[in-house]
Amino acid sequence: MRIATFNILHGRSLTDDRVDLDRFADAVRTLDADVLALQEVDRDQPRSHGADLTAVAAEAMGAVEHRFVATMSGLPDLWTAVTGEDQPASSAYGIALLSRYPVERWKVLALPSPRQRVPVTFPGRHRPVLVKDEARTALAALVVAPEGRIAVVGTHLTFVPDWNVAQLRHIVKATRDMTRPFVLMGDLNLAGGEPSRHSGLRPLVTAATFPLTEPDEQLDHILVDGDVHVTEPGRSHNLGMSDHRALSVGIALGRTEPSDGERPRAATRSPARVDAGARRPG
Repeated sequence: MRIATFNILHGRSLTDDRVDLDRFADAVRTLDADVLALQEVDRDQPRSHGADLTAVAAEAMGAVEHRFVATMSGLPDLWTAVTGEDQPASSAYGIALLSRYPVERWKVLALPSPRQRVPVTFPGRHRPVLVKDEARTALAALVVAPEGRIAVVGTHLTFVPDWNVAQLRHIVKATRDMTRPFVLMGDLNLAGGEPSRHSGLRPLVTAATFPLTEPDEQLDHILVDGDVHVTEPGRSHNLGMSDHRALSVGIALGRTEPSDGERPRAATRSPARVDAGARRPG
């Protein structure tokens, strides 16, 4: 099976500054992922033609299961934070997880975030600016793949230093009892080996993902715990849209043992200073 993560920048291309739904669908088809995590996803937003980008991606990849979780509701510059299961029926923005295989259960994890504006110094600036981050969340799915069950978590961590590490550690703690093998993937806003060092999870792909052209750092990651083997080398993909490259890898599952805290039913058959990785709030 192939797994992938992609920060889609609401489907926008930096080349022509447009959101083209056909181009977005083609990008998803090119990844050919069995399980796909998306970040910066629009639903019913004028800037993305009022489309449900999760549904567009699901149709393009042939997903039988998909879920969108809003982190913000309303329109850009008029956002309202959204957390947990309390999902808006109106225009929204957030993360998504899609699967070609059945999902036995879903779980939404609200992540700790600064409640007030915090001073952040961005690269190229000498003085900190006060920023208020969007709400952050993670979406977990227990996927029933042909080889067995695998827990998958997609997320988009904050660009605010230290808080992104706290959010990552929160996810690790909150999912400690989930089924193994376990995959955590998404835009973690942490560069290089930091995510593995702070989480204790094993990285499957080492490839630069940001910026899109001539990338020089890896902000997007696929981390695992448990018996997972790489069958197709991981790589980053320039898909002609977004400011990030997508990341994918082919994997196979070995024999797994569920944790006691979430034993599944029998299987029926996947001022602080910002580091260079936080050039753009998102």
